[in-house]
Amino acid sequence: MLEFATDEAGPYTVLQYLPPGVTTYRHPDLMPRTTFFYRLRTFDGPASAPVDVSLPPGGLTTDNQESDHDWLAPRRDPGRSAAGRSVRDGGAAAPSGLKAVVKHANGILFTWTDHASDEEGFLLESRTRGGSAYAPVAVLDPDINACGLITLPTEKRASYRVRAFTYGAGSNVPRLTTGEAAEDRPDRT
Repeated sequence: MLEFATDEAGPYTVLQYLPPGVTTYRHPDLMPRTTFFYRLRTFDGPASAPVDVSLPPGGLTTDNQESDHDWLAPRRDPGRSAAGRSVRDGGAAAPSGLKAVVKHANGILFTWTDHASDEEGFLLESRTRGGSAYAPVAVLDPDINACGLITLPTEKRASYRVRAFTYGAGSNVPRLTTGEAAEDRPDRT
């Protein structure tokens, strides 16, 4: 997880949850003459078995049945919680019973059973057809076991899984200062 702050003590803001093997990141649209602090934090935890989803063609629904999108909000259903295992213990704390219900041409409702007792959150991850790695598409609070997703066009045919996670150690904290904005430079014509 890549984070940044404008003060070394924080607060830090997440820029991106990065899949394995990513070694570079470009932070776009930085404020001029500003010092930024960056750090990487590992995250680890067991993932559920994946489910493959193929959404039908079409855009967002406009019918009355699904137009309220109440199913999108992350929530906790006590009936799908069997918490009691530490995420650090591995597979026994993995979410189980992941189900994906297609709600419309771009919407999926995910539900699962939470087995972890000490997760710092959940990551809903996807791997597009032909993709080589899973990448986070949603970050969820602890104890959540249902959420909806409005997909991107590239996610209409994908494999999804959910991961209970905890944070690991942080990296060193480099300090970088941006230069002046182009509009602040004197005209040299």
